[in-house]
Amino acid sequence: MVTAVTPDSFRRVMRHVPTGVAVVTAAGPHGPLGLAVGSFVSVSLEPPLVGFFVARTSTTWPRIAPLGKFCVNVLGEDGEGTSRAFAVSGGDKFGGVAWTSSPLGSPVLDGALAWFDCTTHSVTDAGDHVLVLADVHELSATDAGRPLVFCHGTYQRLRPHPINP
Repeated sequence: MVTAVTPDSFRRVMRHVPTGVAVVTAAGPHGPLGLAVGSFVSVSLEPPLVGFFVARTSTTWPRIAPLGKFCVNVLGEDGEGTSRAFAVSGGDKFGGVAWTSSPLGSPVLDGALAWFDCTTHSVTDAGDHVLVLADVHELSATDAGRPLVFCHGTYQRLRPHPINP
């Protein structure tokens, strides 16, 4: 017997799927903009494409989208506070957050484990979210630290593991 998948049952089961935590940032006309995303993926090596999902209810994405460029900052295990600050609607998300400009001019958050300087490739409807595909123009990563992970409804830290070049 097949039962209907409800939003509650879907959410309950998806809680078992770990995701990295990233913050999408952009240089808006009135100051920096940013939002947290929990679904950031590598899409293509040639051309280099990444993707992420944004809720249709986001109040920040509609201000970033017309700019056409942004930076995806992958947070390290010490980035829980940063993630929480960028996950809320409104307020001064950049208060107390140090950053520098990427080559395309978007904020690169200090302490980001990795960053991807991007332009919008496409935006596609995806249920109650939109799927943003982005062309990667510049990127950088540090070998110091581990990523912040979200799973089982909480932030998680990975146990130490040597990074192989």
